[in-house]
Amino acid sequence: MTTDPPVDIDALKKKYVGQESSPTVLEVEEGHIVAFAEAIGDPNPMWNDEAAARRLPSRGMAAPPTFLRAARTGGIDIASETPLQRILDGGSQWEYHELVRPGDRITVVTRIDDMTLRSGRLGPMLFVTTVTTYTNQFLQVAATQKSTLIRY
Repeated sequence: MTTDPPVDIDALKKKYVGQESSPTVLEVEEGHIVAFAEAIGDPNPMWNDEAAARRLPSRGMAAPPTFLRAARTGGIDIASETPLQRILDGGSQWEYHELVRPGDRITVVTRIDDMTLRSGRLGPMLFVTTVTTYTNQFLQVAATQKSTLIRY
C-alpha cells in the first residue's frame, strides 16, 4: 500500500525556491566584537585591540569569522504549507570573503535554494536548503552561509 506524500514538493518548490527574506541589518560595533571574542574565549588582538590589530596583516580590528552567527536573519515561513512541523538543523557551510569591521553595516538576506522530500526512519522529511548572504555597506559580500533545515 502506498501513501501520498505529506506535501506537494513540486508546488512547494515552485512557490518558494528562489524566494528571498526581507533584509535585516547588523550595525557592527567595536564593543560587540570585543564582547563576542571574550564570550568565545578568543584572545586574538585582531578582535579586541585596535592598536595591536593595526600592526597585523588585517591592518585594524575585525570580527571573528563566527561573529556573523550573531546576526539576525529574516526567515521565509513555510510552516503553514506542510504538516511537517518538527525542525532539525542539518548544518551549515560558510565561505568568508571580506573582513567584518567596526562600523560596518551588514545586510543579511536569506534565499531558499532548493527543497527535496525524502523518506527516513521517522517518516517523510523535507530538506530545505538556504543561502544567506552577508553584504557590507560597500556592496561587498562579506560571507555566504549555505544551510540545511530538515522538517519531519
